[in-house]
Amino acid sequence: MDAFTLLRFAHLIGLTLMGAGLIGVFVCDMRSRQTRDLLQFGQLVSLIGVFYDGVVVPGALLLMASGTWLIIEFYEGWEFLDVPWLAGMVGLFAFEFIEGNTITRIFFVRLRRLSRDAANKGEWTPELIRARGEQLASFTHFLDLPMLLVIVSLGALRPDDWTQFFIGSALAIAVAGVLNITVPRLYPWNETPSNNAG
Repeated sequence: MDAFTLLRFAHLIGLTLMGAGLIGVFVCDMRSRQTRDLLQFGQLVSLIGVFYDGVVVPGALLLMASGTWLIIEFYEGWEFLDVPWLAGMVGLFAFEFIEGNTITRIFFVRLRRLSRDAANKGEWTPELIRARGEQLASFTHFLDLPMLLVIVSLGALRPDDWTQFFIGSALAIAVAGVLNITVPRLYPWNETPSNNAG
């Protein structure tokens, strides 16, 4: 088996891990928005951390390592910038990697700390409720999966120009914006949740 095949296989494993982890994060986040049970909320927020640290991050690192190696070996390094689909994939991945490890990650780490503090006090705290309603972190979280789909579509279809990149990115931002507006309205956090209701 040649190096190219092995690197593509490693790349596929990284993509699978990253995608599965982001789906797990999304499902846990949606369930955490529905529940009004403080202990269950804390468990779901902890699960989000497990998915991020245990599945998404290893997948992203494997994806980055194998992708970098593929570019160096088979696309002559910086020459990849002349290939729209490849440059688009790299750019969107870099954006998602930085955003996911700053805004989104910091938010969920803080949410986990606040949920533990609330659990120790035995009641929902104003800080926790306020944090749950933050718009920027919510938007970047909802952007993860749509943007990953754009990255995959670029790699699968390999367009010769930047049209798919811009249209796909615009659609991903639009989907994230719609989710960021509709989901909080479905499960509002501006009302103090019951400490006992599930």
